[in-house]
Order: sequence, then C-alpha cells, then structure tokens
Amino acid sequence: MQETAFSDGFTRRGALLLGMAALLSACVSGGRSGGVGFRAPDPAPRIVPDAGWDAWVEGFKGRAAGRGISQGTIDAAFRGAGFIPEVIEKDRNQTEFTRTLEDYLNIAASDERVSLGRQKYAQYAGTLSAIESRYGVEGNVVAAIWGLESFFGTRRGNVPVISALSTLAYEGRRAEFFEGQLVAALKILQAGDVSPGQMTGSWAGAMGHTQFIPTSYLAFAVDFTGDGRRDIWSEDPTDALASTAAYLAKSGWTRGLPWGMEVTLPGGFDAELLGRGKGKSAAEWQALGVRAADGRALAGGSIIAGGNGGGAPYFLLTQNFATILRYNNAQNYAIGVGHLSDRLVGRGPVLASFGPDANGLTKADRQELQRLLTAKGFDTGGTDGVIGAKTKAAISAWQASVGVPVTGEPSLDLLRRLR
Repeated sequence: MQETAFSDGFTRRGALLLGMAALLSACVSGGRSGGVGFRAPDPAPRIVPDAGWDAWVEGFKGRAAGRGISQGTIDAAFRGAGFIPEVIEKDRNQTEFTRTLEDYLNIAASDERVSLGRQKYAQYAGTLSAIESRYGVEGNVVAAIWGLESFFGTRRGNVPVISALSTLAYEGRRAEFFEGQLVAALKILQAGDVSPGQMTGSWAGAMGHTQFIPTSYLAFAVDFTGDGRRDIWSEDPTDALASTAAYLAKSGWTRGLPWGMEVTLPGGFDAELLGRGKGKSAAEWQALGVRAADGRALAGGSIIAGGNGGGAPYFLLTQNFATILRYNNAQNYAIGVGHLSDRLVGRGPVLASFGPDANGLTKADRQELQRLLTAKGFDTGGTDGVIGAKTKAAISAWQASVGVPVTGEPSLDLLRRLR
C-alpha cells in the first residue's frame, strides 16, 4: 500500500480513493440516500463468456510463468475465472464524489458506525492490545481504518479477485497496473495464504477487512495468528488488523502521538498560519492562544480550517496524520479515521459548527428538510443531514408533485416551501 509500490503513478489512492466513496455509500446509506442504515451486500457479479478475454488470458499465462508463477498455480487460479462486464462498467463510470468534511464525518462517524465500532473494539480488545504491543500502533486507530474500509468486516467485497483483475488488465485502460496486481495475486495464491475461491474483494481488487490490494498485501501482510497463512479474508480479522498496524508502523507511526485534534483559535488569529505544512510546536501554538477544544494537551503540527467555506471547526494535524495519508492520501479520509478512532474510545463529536453549506443550509436545516419531505411521503432514507441520492430523488419527486421545476437540489427556498 505504499505510494512507492506503484511504477505507473497509479497509487493506492488511485486504486482505493474512489472506492472509499463507494464503500461509504455502501456501508451507510447516507452516502447514497441521506440515511445511516446499513445496506446488505450486493450480489456477486456475473461472469460471462468472452473470446477476447480468453485469448488475453492465454497470452498472460506465459508472462506469469516468466515471472515465477507455477503452472499449477496458474491453472488453479483461472479454473472458474472469467470476464466480468460489471467490473468494466464500474471502472468506466467512476464518479468523483466531492463531499464537505462535515458530510464525510457524518458518514464516517455515523451513530451506527460508532455504535458497531465500539462493540467491535470491545470484542477484539485483547487482539488489538497485542497488535499494539508488537507494532506500536494504537488499537483504536487500527479499528477505525477497519471501520472505514469495510464497516468492521461486514462489507469485505464478494468479487472474485482473479476474474476482476484479469478483466481490468484485459480491458486495457490501466493494463500495466492491473496486470501487475494480477501477478501479485497469483503470488499470494502460490504462497498458500488463500485459495482461489476464497480470494474475493472489491471490483478493483482490494481485499479483506482493511482492503489491501495485492501488491500492498505482499509488502505488508503478516501472519499474526501463527497458523502459517496471512489470512485477511476470513471472518477472523486478526491478520488483517495486524497487517494494517504493520503498514502504519513501517510508514512512520509514532506511538502515543495523537493523529490530531479539534482546536479553538483566539480572536485575531492570523489566518496565514493555517494550512498543512505550516507546523509549529505545541508550545508555540499554546503561546499564540490555540487550545484543544476538549481541553487536553496540545500537540505539535499544522492547523487547517475544516468548516464549509473555511473557518471553524479547526483541526491540528500531527505527523501521525501524515502517516494515515500514506494509507489513503485523502485529507477527509485521514481526518475521518482520526475522528472515528477518537469516538471509539469515548470522545465526543466535533464541537464547533461547520456553518452553512454552499446552498446556505446548516446541518439542522438539512435535517429539517429531510424530516419535512419524509412527513409528506417522500422518503429520504434518514435524517442525518447528508444530502445523498435518495434525498435528491425525494426532492425531485416532491417538486414534480407540486408542479415546480425539478432540480433535485436542496435550497433555502425549498425548505421554506416545505414548511
């Protein structure tokens, strides 16, 4: 999962960042409908005959053998594998989700995710403590990544990895990258860590409880249980959690250093001091009047504005935040991991208001809009204040029902009309 593991510029972020939007929307319906209810896994995609894929695989088998893959491994891997049109469809129709940090945290640290996460954190407390002792990465941080990547193991992916990767490599848009991942997947099979039938994951080949792509698995996966296999696929998450800790440890994690924290700024604070890369020591921030929002001791780092359009809430981000970015190089993701890790050990939600969004609506406004639509018979799927596809569909349906232009977009005018 290291950025340096990829030769074609397609980093782990490229493989998984778009997948995170899909995972968030799949794990909590707020990502797609405005609610926070868990959604059942989709059915496994269908394999269909394709002569072009067959021909490509025959050529690939020779290349794989030239890279040290045994004929027995190749035969076993492709027995029952095939072309999956749905994988191509998803690859070609990826949508760049642009969410505010407020929306992202509403999804990443939803009530349901926090509740389940605290249960799982308690259930695996002994395992996470042992992992922390070996790798020096706090258990709540590892658990938070587990929570964001697969909703604590409940959505690990059911797509056959060999079929998915060979389909993407054959399709050709990022052929070199996906062929490299396919070879790595065959090396995993050859090592005996998993059988071809059990090697399932996302449509893009991310696997297991914490969604390792094959090259990242080869670089960082560990056999923490000592059973001779680095098993990130089974119901037992132990090896996956330990592998994630190993990844963070090798990426520079400092035990005992928080990922960051929400802070308050004094009146007249110089906005030029804000921004990643403009770090100061804890003592320097303290002298400037910066305080932790929850009263704990400050750490050194950079301060960013997280509010809608800038402003509060403000977050101080440490070097450990940069380490989380090595796992997924997206600022909202890393803040989401950090914030969820805090919630798992009993810390509260963000204290400051994020302010109005681009439509002029606060979270309370958006929640009221969802409640009013639902009361009128237009189901928004929940009232978390996250405007997803289902809320937009409800808006469109209501607009059509009253004969106004159908936009599907929330607004202050819409809220007034609904009241």
